[in-house]
Amino acid sequence: MNTQFLVGVLSLGVTAGALAQGQPSPADSLVSPLIADGAVTLQIHAPNAERVTVIGDWMATRDALELSANADGIWAITINDLRPDYYSYTFNVDGVPTLDPRNPEIKQGIRRVDNMFYLRGAETAFQDNQPVPHGQIRKVWYESDTLGMQRRMHVYTPPDYDDTDRSYPVFYLLHGGGDEDSGWSTIGRAGFILDNLIAAGDARPMIVVMPNGSLPEANRADFERELMNDILRVVEERFRVEIGAKSRAVAGLSMGGSHTTQVIGRNPDEFAYVSIWSSGFSSAEEYESAYADFFAQAEQVNEDVEHFSIIVGTDDFAYPGSVTLSETLAKHGIEHEFIETGGGHTWLNWRQYLHNFARELFQ
Repeated sequence: MNTQFLVGVLSLGVTAGALAQGQPSPADSLVSPLIADGAVTLQIHAPNAERVTVIGDWMATRDALELSANADGIWAITINDLRPDYYSYTFNVDGVPTLDPRNPEIKQGIRRVDNMFYLRGAETAFQDNQPVPHGQIRKVWYESDTLGMQRRMHVYTPPDYDDTDRSYPVFYLLHGGGDEDSGWSTIGRAGFILDNLIAAGDARPMIVVMPNGSLPEANRADFERELMNDILRVVEERFRVEIGAKSRAVAGLSMGGSHTTQVIGRNPDEFAYVSIWSSGFSSAEEYESAYADFFAQAEQVNEDVEHFSIIVGTDDFAYPGSVTLSETLAKHGIEHEFIETGGGHTWLNWRQYLHNFARELFQ
């Protein structure tokens, strides 16, 4: 076990039962999250803590919720009225972000790790692990010539990939800031969403490439080059894919939306399906200057791109930038659809956006 982690856990008074080395502890039988009758109780054993809070992606603000402690040092909070969905959360114990030691479900990122829980209901059927044929999520390592290092991406292959010799269209699906290439296949539920759509006949079988858009600080502006020069090359060398713009789609959320804007702005003839989620620009002039060539060929862009959409929640802090992006495209005659949803800057929206966009692809 990592010594620093162990010391940090013990100094906070957080126990997970396994750390007690045979000594009885209230944490031994602790269940967290405890889900019953639509309510979710989050609990942590921290007998020496003075304050425990939690933040989760169901919250409209980042104001932490306070947990209450009982005589055994178990801190708990019950959350009611959540709609069925997949949620993430993180405890804070006396100022230290802390994972729930009783919950092995985690979402990994480049700056933090969060816990997850699933509140099942009719609304979650589109992303549930249903009894249908399942594809595979593959971890693919490759040498990035652009960055001069080994990089990793997650790649979804459809259920019949290994049983046929056919080729498939490719959807490049980009994550947001703070995440990495596992985000879409964990909290994003991408594999299950595609499995269910394909099984229902609502989407074409396709390969979904989920690269790591979180680049080293010195290379943050290089994602578009890495995608076009390295990732596309590796995918087309290692997988049976249909070649050409009509068989390629790209979409992304937040930072991934900005990456999508860069990719289509510099390569408008390479992708026939484009969607930008929870992302935009604060300055139309800056956007126009950076992509002057793109705007100058609006007529050709409209001919090459079969689907171009911008989607954002009305409570999303990216909403004004998304409006600016849409208005700038319209000003220059770039045909697209601007779609408003409820909700904010959250995976609760982005999974829905993926579900709806995937149905439109390669038809």
